[in-house]
Amino acid sequence: MKKVSTQTALAAAVKAARAAGKIMRDNWHRPKRVNSAEAHDIKLELDVRCQTLIEKMLRSTFPEIPLLGEEGISGDVTAEYRWVVDPIDGTVNYFFGLPHACVSIALQYQEQSIVGVIFDPFTDELWTAIRGGKTKLNGKTVVVSERAQLKDAIIAIGFSKDKENLDKSMPHTERLARRVKKIRILGSAALELAYVATGRLDAYVERRINLWDVAAGSLLVECSGGEFFAPAVEGKFRYAMCADNGKLRKKLQIGSLLK
Repeated sequence: MKKVSTQTALAAAVKAARAAGKIMRDNWHRPKRVNSAEAHDIKLELDVRCQTLIEKMLRSTFPEIPLLGEEGISGDVTAEYRWVVDPIDGTVNYFFGLPHACVSIALQYQEQSIVGVIFDPFTDELWTAIRGGKTKLNGKTVVVSERAQLKDAIIAIGFSKDKENLDKSMPHTERLARRVKKIRILGSAALELAYVATGRLDAYVERRINLWDVAAGSLLVECSGGEFFAPAVEGKFRYAMCADNGKLRKKLQIGSLLK
């Protein structure tokens, strides 16, 4: 496949993210149809509808690029280029009426994100990044925080609710809660990464997370001067991760959590 223009890809991703965000806003106060409900998660018909729209719009510009999304795969996602999409990151928040959810779209080349877009339709905030450039929020460059001491830091933590994750995550959460200024559990991995990139959060840690949750946000963090550390773990497209401002990861002492 010929080389993809990152500027063209960025424009396509922004357009698709805004369109999916409009669906989220238009349906905010309407009844939501649940496709499946698990003990600690919900899948909505709107998740599928948003991903279908995103895929259609991206394919109109790049018909040959496959798509890996939370709501399914289209094409050969082992190809040189692939889109990685979370159509509604923060679905549980969205379903329960908490306005903290977003659209996340990344273009990857050889499994490395080269374009990242996150759109929050509730605040009308659009984060964009192209590898090698700067992270921008609504067109203005943003950077990570300068806070280097845990006692001054606001740290986001997320964890799935299976027994192993709870057993390993809760002791670290308790320890960090005593050492940092505040702990936050916000419910949208993509937005938490965007907040690290913008300096609103100083770090974000999660023991197990999926690629579509972090593909765009990880690039935002790196392009704003931060660090994204994500060793692969057992399970396809699964990672452990720590995103921070480049000053805190070692001080967090979470090596055992990420195993």
